[in-house]
Order: sequence, then C-alpha cells, then structure tokens
Amino acid sequence: MQLVSAYYSDFMAYLEANTFDQAPNGLYQPVDYIMQLGGKRLRPILVLMGYRLFHDKHEPALPLALAVEVFHNFSLVHDDIMDEAPLRRGKPTVHELYDVNTGILSGDVMLIKCYEFLLKAPAALIPALVQTFNEVAIKVCEGQQYDMDFETRDDVTIPAYLKMIEYKTAALIEGSLSLGAILAESGPDNCHHLGAFGRNIGLAFQMQDDILDTFGDPAKFGKKVGGDILNNKKTFLLLKAQELANAEDQAALKHWMSTKEFEEAEKVAAVTSLFEKYQVLEVASEQMQSYQDQAFKHLEKVAVSSERKKELADLAHELLVREF
Repeated sequence: MQLVSAYYSDFMAYLEANTFDQAPNGLYQPVDYIMQLGGKRLRPILVLMGYRLFHDKHEPALPLALAVEVFHNFSLVHDDIMDEAPLRRGKPTVHELYDVNTGILSGDVMLIKCYEFLLKAPAALIPALVQTFNEVAIKVCEGQQYDMDFETRDDVTIPAYLKMIEYKTAALIEGSLSLGAILAESGPDNCHHLGAFGRNIGLAFQMQDDILDTFGDPAKFGKKVGGDILNNKKTFLLLKAQELANAEDQAALKHWMSTKEFEEAEKVAAVTSLFEKYQVLEVASEQMQSYQDQAFKHLEKVAVSSERKKELADLAHELLVREF
C-alpha cells in the first residue's frame, strides 16, 4: 500500500533494531521467526498514524507500535496452535517448525515483552496506555474463545457473531488507533472517535472478508473460493441465510454444514446457491457499508483538519474493496 510506505519503512527499521536475538536461543529464535514472517503491519502503522494525526512526526510512537505488533504476532502463535494450522503467511507455523511447547513458551515471552515497549512511553501516560492495552488484549482473547465455542454450537445468532468479530478482529484495530491518540495526548473525545472509527473499519473489513471468501474473484484476491463453507465457518452469510431460509432450505444448510462426506465443488455450489436465493450477499454488503458509514462519521468528529485526516480516510478506502 503506497499510502503507508513511509510508516512501514520506519517501523521495519525499528523492528530490525529491536530483534529478539538473545539467549536462550530456543526461546527467542521462534520469536524472531514469527516477527520476520512479513504481513502488511497494519496495526503498528495505525498506531503511528493515530499519533501523527496530532503531531508532525510519528517516530515517538515506534515503541508503542512495536508493542502492538508483538502482541498481534503472539496471538497468532497461540491461535495457530489451537487451530493446528500448518502454515502462516505461506511458511511453517512456529509450532510446526519447532514444537508445541516452544510455541506456547515463546508466545508467553512475547506477551511479556509487549510491556517492555509500552513502558518506553512518558511515565504520566503509562497508566492510560496499559489500561487500554489490557482491555484490548482481553477482548482479543474473549473473541478467540467465542470463535472456538461457535465451532460446536448450532445456536449462534448474528448479534453473537458480530460481537465475536468485534472482539477478535476489530478490537485491535480500534486499540491501535486509540493507543496512538493516547500517546499523542489528544484528549478523551478524540481518542473515543478515533477508536470508534477503527472499530467500525475493523467490522467492515471482516464483513468484506466473509463476502470475498464466497463471492470474491480468486484470481483478483488470491483466495480459494468457498474456504469458509468447506470449513463449516459460521459467517454472517451463513447465519443470515439460516435466518431467512424456509424449513426445507434450513435443513439443506444444516446438512451441508455438518456432513463429512462431500465433493468440495458440490458443497460450495450448493451452499452458495442458497446464499444467492436469499440474497445474503446484498444484505452483507449493506451491513458492511453501514459500518463504513459509521466509521467516517466518527472520523469527521476527530478535532483536526480534514487534510490531516486524509491519510487515514484513504487507507480505509484502500482496505475496503468495493468490487467483489
């Protein structure tokens, strides 16, 4: 993303200057491994952008940005263990490359290391930063637990699903911007509206992900169509279809989302056909647009010039693809 290239470059330079190359190697080498696997570095960049809204430089927020990125990658290490995932960003996961015990322990030390970088902030701001960071971290854990619970439940509601994605996905996007604003000493109102902007962008982003998984162009977005359907994921699309379907179609959905004997293409086609019958793509797109609209209403209320807010607005538009 060209919009964030300067932030990305500065963050990566700071990351390179703060590697985890220390003893014992068996504990810290996996930390360096996951931290170097790549990714967009969206969350630390949002910390930097949240800070720079109120100042002319973003460098003072680099330690806080690294704290957020270390936490994000810590959560990925442990999530991959829980999901028994073999790959992360196309490379072996930590527990696959090393072992499960190493993944658990290296993840633990990553969580602790987050606070080392948080404590580099001015002393007067540390209580507010730690409180916000802890609230976000707890929500991420709660969201992961809800997501795991949903795998064995057949009574998941749309409000429950939206709460899960708010906690698991949107909370850290919200928190990244809020932490940047706190460090910038922008005031409670600005922190509130900037965080709400991030939360709604996060929700819209996850809604888009649900849509693209079923209706996206795999050549354009690099994802195999129907992954959520094949994995029986309780997405907004599935839950809305179950809500709208007649008894016969509800039974068909239940069959396809529980059977263990199926041809992949047949299952994806059958469930997608039911999604199309009940126009859940349109409903999901409306929900996504609603979150996007709410996000920009909050961004408008942040008390800085429109010119300063343009970078964030442009980034949000770039993240939320409009054509599927």
